[in-house]
Amino acid sequence: MTSLPRVERPQIVGVIASRADVDRAVRMRRPPDFFELRLDRLAAVADTVEELLPKLRAPLIITARHPREGGSGNLGLRQRRDLLARFLSHASYIDVELRSAHTLRSFAGLAENKNIGRIVSFHNFQSTPSSWILAAKAREAKSYGADIFKVATRMDTPIELGRLLAFITHNRLNLALAVMGIGKLGAISRVVLARAGSVLVYASVGAMTDIEGQLSLEQLRALGIDRRRNP
Repeated sequence: MTSLPRVERPQIVGVIASRADVDRAVRMRRPPDFFELRLDRLAAVADTVEELLPKLRAPLIITARHPREGGSGNLGLRQRRDLLARFLSHASYIDVELRSAHTLRSFAGLAENKNIGRIVSFHNFQSTPSSWILAAKAREAKSYGADIFKVATRMDTPIELGRLLAFITHNRLNLALAVMGIGKLGAISRVVLARAGSVLVYASVGAMTDIEGQLSLEQLRALGIDRRRNP
């Protein structure tokens, strides 16, 4: 497994969600710390993606999102399981939603046997729950063997940003957190939460994204959120 060393800045994840993103990622002279393969959005070009994997010069996080947590294509459990199984041997981390952690629990054992890290994630596209609700979900994620608990929630008000800040700054679970906002304050939340201790910050590989509040890799680097210095 590719470990997350203790660094002053989080590690950056470049999200690959289309064939065009794959092509951009392959051409990158300066890749991020990780690439995330959104397998639910890459299912139609899975053969091409697999062929190009050796040209992606960064460790991989794989995920096949549940439809109720932003997954594309309305993929069923078997389809998602097959995609994860197909790409598991190439991964440094596998990301499974908390709602799917029980039904996909077999992957937790496989990941552990293959020394692959486990991210358990929670997405809420309507609002940001209270910090104590998020803490309860983090404890549940830890019970499923999470190495990292990822949270992405709707954030349109300073109060909602405050909830995520409280959650990450009062973390007492000995569990790494990757925390970010989606929505009107999504972009600023990624900067603030990255500086508050989020171990991962996600960015689009291309200049455009359909996720409100998600920045591009170049925008993140322009804001100084990169643990590496410019070459």
